[in-house]
Amino acid sequence: MAVEEGTSTSSGNTVMCLLTNPEGEPLGAPLYLPQNVGPPQLQEIVNKLLNNDEKLPYAFYISDQELVVQLESYLAQKKVSVEKVLRIVYQPQAVFRIRPVNRCSATIAGHTEAVLSVSFSPDGKHLASGSGDTTVRLWDLNTQTPLFTCTGHKNWVLFIAWSPDGKHLVSGSKSGELLLWDPQTGKQLGGPLTGHKKWITAISWEPVHLQAPSRRFVSASKDGDARIWDTSLKKCVISLTGHTLAVTCVKWGGDGHIYTGSQDCTIKVWETTQGKLIRELKGHGHWVNSLALSTEYVLRTGAYDHTGKTFSSPEDMKEAALARYKKMRGNAPERLVSGSDDFTMFLWEPALSKHHKARLTGHQQLVNHVYFSPDGQWLASASFDKSVKLWNGITGTFIATFRGHVGPVYQISWSADSRLLLSGSKDSTLKVWDIRTHKLKEDLPGHADEVFSVDWSPDGEKVASGGKDRVLKLWMN
Repeated sequence: MAVEEGTSTSSGNTVMCLLTNPEGEPLGAPLYLPQNVGPPQLQEIVNKLLNNDEKLPYAFYISDQELVVQLESYLAQKKVSVEKVLRIVYQPQAVFRIRPVNRCSATIAGHTEAVLSVSFSPDGKHLASGSGDTTVRLWDLNTQTPLFTCTGHKNWVLFIAWSPDGKHLVSGSKSGELLLWDPQTGKQLGGPLTGHKKWITAISWEPVHLQAPSRRFVSASKDGDARIWDTSLKKCVISLTGHTLAVTCVKWGGDGHIYTGSQDCTIKVWETTQGKLIRELKGHGHWVNSLALSTEYVLRTGAYDHTGKTFSSPEDMKEAALARYKKMRGNAPERLVSGSDDFTMFLWEPALSKHHKARLTGHQQLVNHVYFSPDGQWLASASFDKSVKLWNGITGTFIATFRGHVGPVYQISWSADSRLLLSGSKDSTLKVWDIRTHKLKEDLPGHADEVFSVDWSPDGEKVASGGKDRVLKLWMN
C-alpha cells in the first residue's frame, strides 16, 4: 500500500504520523498517511515495517485512546491539527482469544470454613484452595469434585502458591509455618518449615527460567521478615531482615531480585545469593498492601502457554520459560507497581532508579490489589472504594474506572489474552470487564457471601472463586 504524500484524492488530505511501540520507540521515520487510513491499513503497514513473516494482530492508540475509525474521523472528532505529527502507538494483541465465563458450572462443598485463597496450577490443569478450616484442598477439574484434602496446618491457611514448574504447592498459615505438598498425591513433603514468628502474608517462587526444577521460594510475614527457603534442603537459607513492621507482600522478579512491601511504608529490593539489600523505594504515606510485576503472569506460568505444550525435562522447561520471559519483556526494564493504604499507587522501574516513574491517584479508599495484564500493557487496581481502575501499564496514565460492585473489591485476575478482567467483591458477586470497551461484560452472582479470592486459569477456560460461604465455585463459558 502506498504511503507517500498526495496519494489521496485531494492534496492536503494526508497527515504525518509517527508509529511507535508501547515503550515509545519509533518504528522508522514519520510517514505521510492518507486520512482514509484506519486500523486495517495500519495493521498492514506495521506488519510490513516489522518484516513479520506471519501477519500479527495489532491495536492502535492515540493519547491512550484506541483508534477504531479512519484517521479523518478521529481528527474531526478530536479537532486535532494536521500540522502536528500524530503519534500512533501500535500494541501487539494475543493471537488467541479467551471467551468470557458466563455461568457457574459447579459449586463444590468440602471446606468447613471460609475459602481464603484459590489458585490454578501454571498449566491450568489443577486447582488448589486454602481455608480457615486449616486444610489445603486439591480439586479434580475434569469431574469437578474434591481430589485431596491436605491436613497438617494447625491454623487458618492464609496463602498458597504453586511452583512455576507445577511440581510443588506451598501453603502458609496464621501460625507462621509453611508446608510443602506434592499436588500429584496430596501428601506433605517433609516436615513444617518453621522460623516465622507470626502469620504468613505472601509467598513467591523463584522463576523457572532462573532455576529448573523449582527449588526456592520466598515467604513474607507479619513478623517483619521475609525468608528464602530451599525445598530440597527443607530449610530457610536466607533471612531478609530490615523492615521495621509487617511485610505484607513479596514478589520474586524475573531478573532474580526479590521485592518486599511493608507496613513501614517502604519497598525493599534484595539480591538472592546472600540476601543483601540493593535498593529502597520510598514515597508511600501509609502501609504498602500489594505489589505487582509487569512480568508476573509469565513468571507464574513459566514454560506453559495457551497451547498446552508439555516438557520432557527441566532443561526444556527452563529454555521455554526463558524464551517466553524475554519475548514478553522485550528491551524494557521490569516494572513494579505498589498499592497502598494511602489510596495511591506508584509505578517503579527498580532496575533503573529508586525514584518512582509515576504516581497513580484516583481511588477514594485503600488499594487492596494491583495486577498487570499478562502482556504488561495494562494495570488494574482493586479498592475498598468499590471500584476497579484501569491504567496504562507502561506510563501509569489513568484509562478508566469500572463501577458496578456495591462493596469493597478484594481481588482481580486477568484472562490470558489480556482482553478481560475479573473481579471478586465483598458484595458476593464476580464481574467480568471488557478492557476494550471499558464496560461490564458479565455479572456473576451465586455466592451467598463475600468473595475473598478469584483466579482465572492460565488456559483461559475456567474461573475459580471462594469466600465466606465455604464453597468453591467453578465458572465456564
